[in-house]
Amino acid sequence: MPASVSDTSLMANAIRALAMDAVQQAHSGHPGAPMGMAEMAVALWGGALRHNPADPHWADRDRFVLSNGHGSMLIYALLHLTGYDLPMSELRNFRQLHSKTPGHPEVDITPGVETTTGPLGQGLANAVGMALAEKLLAQEFNRPGHTVVNHRTWVFMGDGCLMEGISHEACALAGAWQLNKLVALYDDNGISIDGQVQPWYVDNVAQRFESYGWNVIGPVDGHDVDAVGAALHAATASATKPTLVICKTTIGKGSPNRAGTSKVHGEALGAEEVKLTREALGWAHEPFVIPEAAYSAWDARAAGAAAQQRWAETFAAYRAAHPALAAEFVRRMEGRLPENFAQTAVDAVIAAHTKAETVASRKASQIALEAFTAALPEMLGGSADLTGSNLTNTSHTPALRFGADDGAPNGGRHINYGVREFGMAAIMNGVALHGGYIPYGGTFLTFSDYSRNAIRMAALMKKRVIHVFTHDSIGLGEDGPTHQSVEHAASLRLIPNLDVWRPADTAETVVAWTMALGNSTRPSALLLSRQNLPYAPKTGLDDIGKGAYVLAEPSEVGLKKKAQAVIIATGSEVGLALHAQAELAKLKIAVRVVSMPSTSVFDRQNVKYKASVLPAGVPRIAVEAGVTDGWWKYGCAAVVGIDTYGESAPAPALFKHFKLTAENVVAVVRQVVGR
Repeated sequence: MPASVSDTSLMANAIRALAMDAVQQAHSGHPGAPMGMAEMAVALWGGALRHNPADPHWADRDRFVLSNGHGSMLIYALLHLTGYDLPMSELRNFRQLHSKTPGHPEVDITPGVETTTGPLGQGLANAVGMALAEKLLAQEFNRPGHTVVNHRTWVFMGDGCLMEGISHEACALAGAWQLNKLVALYDDNGISIDGQVQPWYVDNVAQRFESYGWNVIGPVDGHDVDAVGAALHAATASATKPTLVICKTTIGKGSPNRAGTSKVHGEALGAEEVKLTREALGWAHEPFVIPEAAYSAWDARAAGAAAQQRWAETFAAYRAAHPALAAEFVRRMEGRLPENFAQTAVDAVIAAHTKAETVASRKASQIALEAFTAALPEMLGGSADLTGSNLTNTSHTPALRFGADDGAPNGGRHINYGVREFGMAAIMNGVALHGGYIPYGGTFLTFSDYSRNAIRMAALMKKRVIHVFTHDSIGLGEDGPTHQSVEHAASLRLIPNLDVWRPADTAETVVAWTMALGNSTRPSALLLSRQNLPYAPKTGLDDIGKGAYVLAEPSEVGLKKKAQAVIIATGSEVGLALHAQAELAKLKIAVRVVSMPSTSVFDRQNVKYKASVLPAGVPRIAVEAGVTDGWWKYGCAAVVGIDTYGESAPAPALFKHFKLTAENVVAVVRQVVGR
């Protein structure tokens, strides 16, 4: 901890000054939270946090998450003051174009930021995922006398994070998993944008977290560095429980006229109030000027370098004793796939093509997972209480369980998330951010709505997270429109940097998994059928990974003429398109069938390849059991789809009712080509 009260006061006020100066200069931002949490930050970053500003990616560093990300100037001030590569010029450029200090913290933009936060509650859920990854990696890699994974996850959060429902989902799981190295500091200031929260937020937070199985400390005075520091020290002693430290604070502390009010929450103080705050704090420095004494008190470079050096020596001894494990740990933390992965993928695709099985694509996914989970020990699966339907479990991924007494994981690799789709998605983001695992999790496609903002965050952060969405259309049948996906595929395709796959058979499903696993900078969504799908015969396999390919030419149904139309189909409708092609051939109408398992991947191909699949001047007809809007971008003359909600009935009756039949596709093609 800092040596004296004067040091802690100086350190805290440096944060306050930078927060109010940056927000004032930008005329935009949230000064109140950084000003109110300043002493909490001194207690953690001034002593308890183990990190090295010179190496923000050190594998065994503590992770810090600012879940209430609107208070971003808190973490920017901390990173600057402790010695990260974040110069004062970037703080002056707060919230400006291309700065390293965006309005909310963004991972891989600002050195030292562990996750992108802003949508409240998700940072807390990310922290749960990080703590889970640490616990599982420690169990997998540590050996007697060689502890190479041993760090903590710390998270700051506010009332808004706890109001969001995702906090319930994630924190309940943290308690069930006994994540004792997770410590959350709750900035209990009682203020949100609309004012005092008490009229609408009356939760007993302490009892709530105790019911989850957390250790609860406080309330403590959040402006007493020693009190917060003592609470953090006590938190580290917890052997089987995560810890919540409740810190009572005054939002905007230091501001004479706005502290403790909603006025300091989300707007600049104003020039006059900044002046008065400087006077009240005794801060006799110009804007963006920090005295050397404050820099000296905050400087974490020497301590961080020493901590990392001690770990490096530990890891060197570990490498000498366990060279294979050490090499595997390094590979996993770097996110590199094994050298034999490419061959494993090729073998799996060829096997699927050779067997040509008629199975549901959800079953095809499980078949692919059998091969990939055997080859990739970093694959960490799960399901939101639908394992038997999503088929995300394999013989290599037993259910993850934790010891009732000691919280020790059993080595399982498949997580029962319970009915917590949003929590699962955000926790998977945290696992991916931490490193060492490739998370994947399943639910029904229609429930992707619950997960959507976490899916968006994975895409924004460019993290390899894989969503398995089964029961992808009206093909699920009798459960009816509440469970039948109609708009969901199109909706997911709108998310930038998300690869959406809707495979038609076993080979396409294996390719979809291969692409998802091999893409370290994009999340993926695999949309899979409940009903069985026939295998679509192929002349080649190489182009499937390009998102769309020519599946069948007119010559394959006995016609030698050039295609008069192109049918584009995806998923379960590919079989329907092939049937229509055969019927049209009887009428001497030549049709090419294009299977398009991934529109997002196909759209990234070069112009030449796209033209070879969808030739200019040839009419195009798209077929998918979903809304039609997204298909018009391919210049389609017609789209066969569903622009209403579904119905409750057996799948065959539904496809006939909604005219998703070969007969209707034939009629539409004939109309398009004038025959």
